[in-house]
Amino acid sequence: MIDAVGNPQSLLLLGGTSDIALAIAEKYLSARPLRVVLAARPSQRRDEAAERLKAAGADVTSIDFDAADTDSHPAVLDQAFADGDIDVTVVAFGLLGDPEQAWQDHTTAVRLATVNYTAAVSVGVPLAARLRVQGHGKVIALSSVAGERVRRSNFVYGSTKAGFDGFYLGLGEALRPHGVTVTVVRPGQVRTKMTEGLGKAPLEQTAQQVADIAVKAVGEGKDLVWAPGAFRLVMSVLRHVPRPIFRKLPI
Repeated sequence: MIDAVGNPQSLLLLGGTSDIALAIAEKYLSARPLRVVLAARPSQRRDEAAERLKAAGADVTSIDFDAADTDSHPAVLDQAFADGDIDVTVVAFGLLGDPEQAWQDHTTAVRLATVNYTAAVSVGVPLAARLRVQGHGKVIALSSVAGERVRRSNFVYGSTKAGFDGFYLGLGEALRPHGVTVTVVRPGQVRTKMTEGLGKAPLEQTAQQVADIAVKAVGEGKDLVWAPGAFRLVMSVLRHVPRPIFRKLPI
């Protein structure tokens, strides 16, 4: 149960090897010890993530989670809640992929759509059921500014994030009467394992910077936040640029 000053006692990280998810967990751990359920595929990275959180003061339980195996997701959520309530859930899995391969290769496109959108819905529905019964909880859904107005340069990825964004904003509205809040976080490019090899982008953030913004937004009860905040203005302008002009922009 979240205490009187907003500190959770338990976290679920869906996509537990995500740099941003781990940074969010560490942000919460800086205030108090926590029980953390780390959901990810078995790997050395998961083991290292668990040790990193234990070193920060967490009581860690690792469970197997494969975003692409949607049939297994209800059972994964059952296991995640087996030891008690979950105060904060971070939905943090996703694929970036090669943007040109994504629209020209069927397998690549379907995998991006499955992991980034279908799997997000697949975990969101049983998660919502658990939280409704629980009667409290907070969800941090890591979206992207790429989904606000889909660009030619990465339109397959952007379209999956547009769907993700819409689902979790809607889920927040559906869960609000049940005492549950959803905060959708829209970062720009974040310097993580996912973006290794990409050049530096305008308004680029670190995982720790995004975590600070996300945790603050949850504490303030916001349903939507940009990381950094300047993207709110940037995307507001881009949403209204006429398409003939938009397609000529170097983005």
